[in-house]
Amino acid sequence: MKNGGIKEPIQKKWIWLLLLLIVLAIVPWYFPESAVEPFVLGFPLWAFLSTVFSIVLSAYLSWLCLKQWNIVEDEEEAERAEEVHR
Repeated sequence: MKNGGIKEPIQKKWIWLLLLLIVLAIVPWYFPESAVEPFVLGFPLWAFLSTVFSIVLSAYLSWLCLKQWNIVEDEEEAERAEEVHR
């Protein structure tokens, strides 16, 4: 089994930092309580930004799963499948 292709994103600090920043951006804690205006596409600005950052979070997590996550179990399952087909 090759260890060069194994990636475990839990050990990368930049992933966690970016995740934390996105989650902090989702929660509209940085707007005053009375902030209702301006409106963007019919939504208050804080609701619009919260929705946008929720979409960003979904895209980021999807990208992580597709591109940054390559753990040992995947390679072990591929080796088992090869042994079964022999």
